[in-house]
Parts: sequence; C-alpha cells; structure tokens
Amino acid sequence: MALKQVIEIYELLDSAKVNGEQVASLLKKRGADKVEVKSIRGEKGKTDSIKVWISGSKGKRSGGNAPTLGVIGRLGGVGARPEMIGLVSDSDGAITALSIALKLADIKQQGDTLPGDVIVATHVCPDAPTMPHEPVPFMGSPVDMKSLNDHEVDPNMEAILSIDTTKGNRISNQRGFAISPTVKEGYILRVSEDLLSIMEITTGRRPFVFAITTQDITPYGNGLFHLNSIMQPAVATQAPVVGVAITAESVVPGCATGASHPVDIEEAVRFSIEVAKHFGAGKCKFYDEEEFKRIVELYGSMRHLQVLGGKG
Repeated sequence: MALKQVIEIYELLDSAKVNGEQVASLLKKRGADKVEVKSIRGEKGKTDSIKVWISGSKGKRSGGNAPTLGVIGRLGGVGARPEMIGLVSDSDGAITALSIALKLADIKQQGDTLPGDVIVATHVCPDAPTMPHEPVPFMGSPVDMKSLNDHEVDPNMEAILSIDTTKGNRISNQRGFAISPTVKEGYILRVSEDLLSIMEITTGRRPFVFAITTQDITPYGNGLFHLNSIMQPAVATQAPVVGVAITAESVVPGCATGASHPVDIEEAVRFSIEVAKHFGAGKCKFYDEEEFKRIVELYGSMRHLQVLGGKG
C-alpha cells in the first residue's frame, strides 16, 4: 500500500510556493540515497528538475550488476497559476513518480532493499504556462522537451517507465492506468508479457493497454500530432521505454483542477514498485532481445525516428 505516500506528495505539491528543494528535503529525510535538484529556465518560465536515487542491494551504485530501472514523471507543470488555482490534472505524472521514490525510501528504511537501483526523475513547476482554449486553458511547459529529456533521461537507466496523465483524449477511456507497447530505438515492439502479468496482479483486473502511433515516438517540435508527451523519453535513449498512462473515462483537460484520483495514482505506484522489484531481480523483461536483434537485421535501424528529421 502506498496511499500514505501519495497523499503526502499530493499535499506537498498542492501549493503555489512549492519548489524542488522542499520535495528534496522530504525525500532526504525519509532516507533517499541521493537527491539532485536543478533549476531549468526556459522562454516561458522555470521549473525545478528533481532526480532521486534509491540504491539496490546488488545495484550498480553498490558495485553489483543488477539492472537499473528508470522512472520518469512526465508533465508540463503541477500548477497553472494564475489561470487555475490548485493542483492540475497534468500533475499526476509528478505525483506518481515522487510517490514511488518516497515509498521506495520508506521500504528501505524498514529493512527491505530492492536488488537493483532505481532512478526517479521529474520536475516541479507550480505556475506552468497555458494555451488559450475553451472551456479551460490547455497546459504548456516552461521549458522545451529537449531540456526536460536532458535532465530526466539518465544514461544509467536500462529500462524506463514513463508516467504521464493521459486523460485529454478518446484513446484510453477507462479509470485507472494503462501501459503502452515497448518502444526501443524507433521501433514499437510487442507489449511486454511480464508487465501485463504484474499489472494483472497489482490491479486485480484484466490489463489495460493504450494505443500509440509512430508520430507519438518522434520528438516534439516536428509538427506532427502527439497523443501527449508520455513517449518522449524514448527519443533520448537506447533503453526500452514503456508508458504508464493515468487515465479517465471522460475527456479531462490537463489544466483541470480537482481531477486527480489518489486511488488510481496509488495503483500505478504499486505497479511501478513491483516492476522495480522484478526488473532488478532479472525477472521482468521489457522486450525480447533476440527478437529485437532479428527485426533490426530484417528491416534496419529506425533510430532516425528519434530525431527531428533527416538521418539519426
């Protein structure tokens, strides 16, 4: 159960004055091995990038060889002040990622250590810009996507869960969370059977998979339609990336307030922690290595989809 941690992070972020240092202070107090905060400034404002390390018993930080899982909370901002008052729906990615970090720190303090390292990254901005739209404004971001990827996608991440609110669409229309097919180096691969099994166990329901397109796995800024930013970490790494989408039955704008559901977020937190346990122990594969090698042999590299145009 991680509802306590979700509520703690929710209440901390639900402030016009919240910043990265406040979040880091809580995580350090609870036993996170390392927390790094960097302020990033863009044309539309600034945000605090936060990266958290939870070392595993057999992880690389301890001299072991257990694989490292990356967890990235994707969003434009946790708030859209002054247009909207309070925590916005778009904040779910940050709430989920930071709740995972806090729960892992608590688990370690209680004497249980995961086998592999976990790196959690997201950013905190209480006054992200919006774009005019009726009936409510859309969410923007104070900095560009490349800057966020540069700070959040760590080269030590050997597989990545990218978590994002995904409610402003007609693609995923079910309360809770959904996962994407695995994306690696420009290829959309089959959905991981291991992740489907973990999802079934942690939710007690049939697994829920959301659709992605080739456009979704290309970089922002190329003029193509993107479902949202959930798959953007995939353009900045060779590691396999799976999206974890916090979903709703109805179409919910990212800048809507009062639209976050702690129980749905908590399910995504538990799922991600179980993935971290299994991945670090070598019991969870995001993709089939031999099949990926074969598809590249047959059809060549697709890494050109990871750049804005031309050859990658």
